[in-house]
Amino acid sequence: MSYPQSDAYSRLLRGAQAAAATARAWSGPPRDPSRGPRDAGIEPEGRSAPLISDPSSIRDIRKTHPLRPLLPLLAGTLSGLAEETGHAMVVTDRDGRVLWREGNGIGAPLHIWSSSAAPITDSDSGRVIGCVDVIGCVGVSGRADVSGRADASGRADASGTCADFGGTARTPHPATVALAAAAAKLAETQLALRTHERDERLRRRYEALRGHPGVLLSATGRVISGDPGGGLGERVHLGERPAHHPGRHVILRDGTAAVLEPFSDGYLLRPAASAGPPVLTLSVLGEGTPSATYDDRARPLSLRHAEILTLLALHPHGLTAEQLSFHLYGDLGNPVTIRAEIHRLRGQLGKAIAAKPYRLTCTVEADFLTLRHLLSESEPQTSARAYPGPLLPRSESPEIRRERDELEAQVRACVLRHGEPDGLWAYAQTCNGRDDFEVLERLAALPSTDLRSAAARTRLLT
Repeated sequence: MSYPQSDAYSRLLRGAQAAAATARAWSGPPRDPSRGPRDAGIEPEGRSAPLISDPSSIRDIRKTHPLRPLLPLLAGTLSGLAEETGHAMVVTDRDGRVLWREGNGIGAPLHIWSSSAAPITDSDSGRVIGCVDVIGCVGVSGRADVSGRADASGRADASGTCADFGGTARTPHPATVALAAAAAKLAETQLALRTHERDERLRRRYEALRGHPGVLLSATGRVISGDPGGGLGERVHLGERPAHHPGRHVILRDGTAAVLEPFSDGYLLRPAASAGPPVLTLSVLGEGTPSATYDDRARPLSLRHAEILTLLALHPHGLTAEQLSFHLYGDLGNPVTIRAEIHRLRGQLGKAIAAKPYRLTCTVEADFLTLRHLLSESEPQTSARAYPGPLLPRSESPEIRRERDELEAQVRACVLRHGEPDGLWAYAQTCNGRDDFEVLERLAALPSTDLRSAAARTRLLT
């Protein structure tokens, strides 16, 4: 049943609420409007909505949600409307759970209100991850609470002062629908841009691998590279929690089996028949946290453990505790300390590390070893793309410092010798390349229509 006059509908709702609060029977059409809230655990006489999340977990839920980095963008797009018209912007997760709000709250006495919402789809997973909602009053005579604030648990407080909405419009303004859709589209565009940047970083690491083994997948199973015929389609179904599947076997759409192996922020998909013994993969270049992947498990590494594994990778025939101590600390080293660290490492990597002497017993794929190979092949663009930054930049180990300085000098010489714009630009993104005068001068000499030229000129002036 429709109610063209919002005042009449408001009186109907207030009557239903009064009947529910006093336990009187409700005979009004079309049904008891209070049943829906009651079924959800909301009592008409209540002062606030019930909690659906543990207050101790709401902070973590908000912190890890993919829309969190986009809140300033959404707020900047919609906050003007909220401030000037008394509307509120609400951002929910895919289940409709309110995570953030900007603007006025909606209190219990407010019976008629408009909601102009638009879903936000993540381009990486292809799933709806949330919704942006512009909420406002639509012609309620009398007074309604609009001052409720969301507390730390995510529950809206219905208490506070009141505001008169007697003069508001009887229908939601059409612009709010368009504005909500535009804000959602803007969020999706930013998500797509972030996905593209992640893909490019992952693709650069993949292209640095010799032979490009396997098919490169994103963390959500999207095919990024290594499937030129398109036989896998756009996405491989990974299951709900692929990181915990025994053996990480997946069944492809043609019915064949494949093995999923962690690779940086994504996966490598290999035919099941080609799966061999565990491989130790080390990521120790650049300013990020060093990490190791072994036996289908990815682990962040402390600086000391990353140094030990890097030294063992540099010395495949093994090192004694005394030699490792010297390479790490120089003459001040203590072999007892090394033995304790190796014991902790073996607790994580098991049989990957043998003793007497200490050595790696498995196949090792390390980003700095791959870079070494590319430099020996004089591949400037690929070398630069495979070089996110120095080897363990915080390490003071004499041996690692020598290796770090050699790699840095070789990469720089390679990109300057060949002068490829892509290689120069890739090197300019590293911590040492950002302010490299000679590299920036080469980039600044590119045509003025090239954005890399403008960026280089700006850096030269600062």
